[in-house]
Amino acid sequence: MVVDVSVIIPIHNGEKWINSCMKSIARQSILKTRLIEIEIVVYNDGSNDRTEDILQLWAQYFKRRRINFLVTGAKITKGVGAAKNGAVRLSSGTFLCFQDVDDLMHQDRILLQWNFAKLNVNTLVGSKITRNPLNSTPRFVHWANTINDTQLKNQIYLSYGPTILMPTWFCHRSVFENVGGFDETGKGTPEDLIFFYAHIDRGGTLHRVDKELVNYTYHACATTFTISKKVIQSIQLQRLEGNVLLHWKQFTVWNAGKNGRKFVRSLSLKNLNKVIGFCDVDKKKIGRTIELYCPQQRKVKVKLPVVHFSEAKLPLIICVKLDLTNGEFEKNLKSLNLTEGKDYFLFG
Repeated sequence: MVVDVSVIIPIHNGEKWINSCMKSIARQSILKTRLIEIEIVVYNDGSNDRTEDILQLWAQYFKRRRINFLVTGAKITKGVGAAKNGAVRLSSGTFLCFQDVDDLMHQDRILLQWNFAKLNVNTLVGSKITRNPLNSTPRFVHWANTINDTQLKNQIYLSYGPTILMPTWFCHRSVFENVGGFDETGKGTPEDLIFFYAHIDRGGTLHRVDKELVNYTYHACATTFTISKKVIQSIQLQRLEGNVLLHWKQFTVWNAGKNGRKFVRSLSLKNLNKVIGFCDVDKKKIGRTIELYCPQQRKVKVKLPVVHFSEAKLPLIICVKLDLTNGEFEKNLKSLNLTEGKDYFLFG
């Protein structure tokens, strides 16, 4: 039997979520048509709850429906990256549908993502999301669901992480193989962000199906909370310096406050010397010269002037958080008629 889609599910102590997750897979509209063959591949990552017993019950259920349900794993927890890789290695599907056990699939998820991916085999395909609880992380949901195709490629240095959200990933197997799988360092490593950058750097493309196909659960035990923002920003800064700042002779940092100063201090010495100043909207800062001690210069002060944003010399690195100023920042940025990805990048 040729398998078209493998649903890849890493699980660590997932007894609370397994039943609802599997029910959402069982309700997939494409299963009713038998248009394609689907298998479910689970990696049990060292669970010590009832995960294994519940998985065996679902294996019997899917067997009765003539759907392969494969379980692999390890007694010792290896981490999300290793769990995903282990499940993919056992799988045989032409396409991979990544599913977190604490999330739910919309009934048309596999159908709609497969329809696009089969014609775009070098693309990492995502979707819009709903959030559970409904009103949790509203700024994050708004950003993830509204950025356009150009922003999917350009807003890749924000603290939110990949513009195609990991719980919605769907791709041809070759996308996984071209990257070489997920980083297996383990707890505290943003394996999705590392994979995401590697995919782009290898010429991979991005697409979001503009329908809410995944119910993304927000809870205190989510793996996301084991990864520090410091680690994420370190990886993002490294890529920004190597892929963007490397090609710029000089640039201005938008935000003379805490976030902008932190960004400047974090730069390598070579890129630090390219910063010609800050820009801002705060009248108390405009016209001043800010002095910073930067570790890369061994306690040597860097003196940078602050100008109004309308007078800033391009290009810009913008260290201002989105959707926090009742639209004022976005309005100011739009007034400059700049091109994102050329005249500026958002960071942090």
